[in-house]
Amino acid sequence: MGMSGRSCLLRALFFISCFVVDIDGEAASHRIVLYPQPQQQNSIASGVYRTAYHFQPPRNWINDPNGPMYFNGVYHLFYQYNPNAAVWGDMHWGHSVSVDLINWAPLPLALAPTSPYDVNGCFSGSATVRRGTHPAVLYTGVDANYEQSQNLALPANLSDPVLTNWTKSGHNPLISAGDDFEATNFRDPTTAWVGSDGLWRTAVGAQIGANGTALLYRSRDFVRWERASRPLHSSSGSGMWECPDFYPVSVVGVEGLDTPPTEGEVKHVLKMSLFETHSDHYMLGAYDAARDAFVPEGEGAVDDYRAWQRYDHGKFYASKTFFDAGRRRRILWGWLNESDSEADDVAKGWAGIQTIPRTIRLDSNRRQLIQWPVEEVRSLRKHVVHLQNMELQTGLHEIKGVKASQADVEVDFQLHDLERAQTFDPTWAMDPPRLCAEQDASVQGGIGPFGLLVLASEKLEEHSAIFFRVYKDQNAYKVLMCSDQRRSSLWPELDKAAYGTFLDMNLEKESKISLRTLIDHSVIESFGGGGRACISARVYPSFFSNSSAHLYLFNNGSSSTTVSRLKAWDMAGARLNIRVDELSIEH
Repeated sequence: MGMSGRSCLLRALFFISCFVVDIDGEAASHRIVLYPQPQQQNSIASGVYRTAYHFQPPRNWINDPNGPMYFNGVYHLFYQYNPNAAVWGDMHWGHSVSVDLINWAPLPLALAPTSPYDVNGCFSGSATVRRGTHPAVLYTGVDANYEQSQNLALPANLSDPVLTNWTKSGHNPLISAGDDFEATNFRDPTTAWVGSDGLWRTAVGAQIGANGTALLYRSRDFVRWERASRPLHSSSGSGMWECPDFYPVSVVGVEGLDTPPTEGEVKHVLKMSLFETHSDHYMLGAYDAARDAFVPEGEGAVDDYRAWQRYDHGKFYASKTFFDAGRRRRILWGWLNESDSEADDVAKGWAGIQTIPRTIRLDSNRRQLIQWPVEEVRSLRKHVVHLQNMELQTGLHEIKGVKASQADVEVDFQLHDLERAQTFDPTWAMDPPRLCAEQDASVQGGIGPFGLLVLASEKLEEHSAIFFRVYKDQNAYKVLMCSDQRRSSLWPELDKAAYGTFLDMNLEKESKISLRTLIDHSVIESFGGGGRACISARVYPSFFSNSSAHLYLFNNGSSSTTVSRLKAWDMAGARLNIRVDELSIEH
């Protein structure tokens, strides 16, 4: 049994290979951990894994963000919530409010399964602020036969600054399933918008045969809805479309747009959460108002969901956007699911969080969306560590002086000698996560892998690697971004994946690659190339309860790279689950 690579005492080059062995010369995919599991480990239920600045209620299960909105100076976040357990089931709408998207106060449950049409759960939906003054919620109810319908709830008292209580409409259910599809696959209405004819429109996710679809409905009074003769859009073979979202983005500038605009320099985004892939996918295109139809850009491949773009290439699902009228921006919320077991969740007493809210806009290349943490996150930054123009040779460099379990890290990698990049194999384009697993951080390349090791134990038995590799493809360069959690914990039962994607960027023109990573105990959110690609992960390092985490820069490529700028901040905890009177709401 021979050890892969050279001794760690001699070279940092193979810092990860020192933790694996090659059995009888077999491939690296057969590696095993040399360091034994500690004899005594604290439970995964330890409080050290609870996040400090990501939104979550004090206890129990949450999943989809529902009906986020901005109204009268207050941000509202509703969410799927089980008030009685840390496992999925008994779906209610939880409700919390904020004035800065960071600090949150919980309110009483907004919706509970009390009516025949929602007795088996109040499921996902959207909020619409009608005429800027009258909020309304459309949501999916599930009846005793598990058939799904769309329903309306309104604030009980518009003079209440936080809209504490909500009342279900006496007209419910408003929209029932058609005869051409199963009533068990009909859910999650979008934010509504008004057409030039004065009629309201909303789209509802469904599956007709094997085809995913966003069915279109119209109403004059927001109560009586009729199905349009054609869907907003559908796609063959994509399966059920959950949590659809439909909104405009400006082609010029970065300002967000409210839902009605259909003219001028505007593109539209149609997003769906695919039950088939457990991922959020989107298409860019145009809204043909005359036909009430979404027209995707491109030809041929647009009907194949494998060619659609993704908000996030990690553990991210059921997202929802809203227009922040106060700051003229569009904001995205997403659900970040767990990587541990149901038994662990029960022991912890909680499961699921929301990602940091992100601003969303169209990239200057007009081919993709850009996502970035809302600027209010900066208010949590404290002590900073700053590096500049550091030549990152092959090996490791520890970033000291920052709390590595609760940090915000921004780093720019300046590249040299692109001709040393490895030749790109076109077959790799179909499966970036597999490429990230096969050519992981321990596999030396020409340019890369380089990046960060986060939530790392002292001897690197446990760590998560966020890194880049550069490949040469004919006359262009391809940048692979990876987030590899397979060595994040010694606990074998966790879901530990390698995620990856290619960045859509012109490396010769830009010459550098940026990375921002938010680290929050059991959460890692990474934004590559200025937000062109995002990868979120949930990790539970087994060492966490016994020792502190470490943070490293690394380069395992044969070519050096320059860290032209690195800033790493300690992050303060957000004030979650405070009283409403602590929010300083302006009346």
